[in-house]
Amino acid sequence: MEELGPFRVMSDGKTLYRNPYAWNEVANVLFLESPAGVGFSYSNTTSDYAKSGDRRTTIDALIFLVNWFERFPEYKGRDFFITGESYAGHYVPQLAHAILHHKDRLINLKGIAIGNAVINEETDKKGMFDYFWTHALIADETIVSIHKFCNFSLDTQQQPPECDRVVDEASRVFDEVNIYNIYAPLCFSSGVTPTPKLPSIENFDPCTSNYVEAYLNNPAVQKALHANVTKLNYTWSGCSQVIPSWSDQPSTMLPIIHELLSNGIRVLKYSGDFDGRVPVTSTRYSLNKLKLKVKASWRDWMLNSEVAGYTVVYDHNLTFATVRGAGHEVPSYQPARALEMIKSFFQGLHLPAA
Repeated sequence: MEELGPFRVMSDGKTLYRNPYAWNEVANVLFLESPAGVGFSYSNTTSDYAKSGDRRTTIDALIFLVNWFERFPEYKGRDFFITGESYAGHYVPQLAHAILHHKDRLINLKGIAIGNAVINEETDKKGMFDYFWTHALIADETIVSIHKFCNFSLDTQQQPPECDRVVDEASRVFDEVNIYNIYAPLCFSSGVTPTPKLPSIENFDPCTSNYVEAYLNNPAVQKALHANVTKLNYTWSGCSQVIPSWSDQPSTMLPIIHELLSNGIRVLKYSGDFDGRVPVTSTRYSLNKLKLKVKASWRDWMLNSEVAGYTVVYDHNLTFATVRGAGHEVPSYQPARALEMIKSFFQGLHLPAA
């Protein structure tokens, strides 16, 4: 409701308006809330939440998909893609890997797309601090000290005290700007408006999460969505606190991405270039670790006579694309560019040139 879905929520928190750049304009879209406990999803056994982790999430998602295709067999055999952002840099490749090795192979997996995604812990961290410096968020002395004292291939507990000190200093950025879009305005409201404001898809309202939260806590909406609120027994929020811990978290997804590519699965890795949380620098460092040859050189890609971003294509059908002017949640800030990007990927086309 804040990104790629067919509807956005008006500022009164009660009514909807259409998103003309919804991704279901170019594909059938199935939204899956995972792991259990996120959104309106739940487990009948609440102790399951303490067992949450990458492996459990993959198993549950695969079981869901297999059963969904059995329930709706008319979709079997159709081209199937998995997309996600942020920590879905783990969820998406792991689910694709599980589908690849599933004995029935009833899911016709063609590709995965991950945006501003966590895929390699060492380079994700290094790239984040380098992004802070190149975007004038931290001092020269701070980045020099980070490069001198920090070795991000080590666990956090193994870093020297000098690294901890300078990382704490650099991390003040998280409290100073919207780290998910360093140039975005902030929301200074804590709720909804008494009457709806004129909405704008092109200019993302920084208070959108307030409107969505109000809408999804409306009992009539929950009833219409068949949400099992008696089982949930909590207020819906954008960031749930239901899951107390995370049991397993591999430090890298690069070997899985390598395996997917070698099995003919297309991969799109895209970055909103205003994101400071998993920034474009992190992604470029991580992709360089794959050591793939460039198949189509770095160039701009265009939409409506403007540069929409930049792209490079590597061997084995891995495409990297930036989306100019987008934050962590790319379709929120640049919905038209996000739709053009994903449409091209689904169709197996290069992003449009001038």
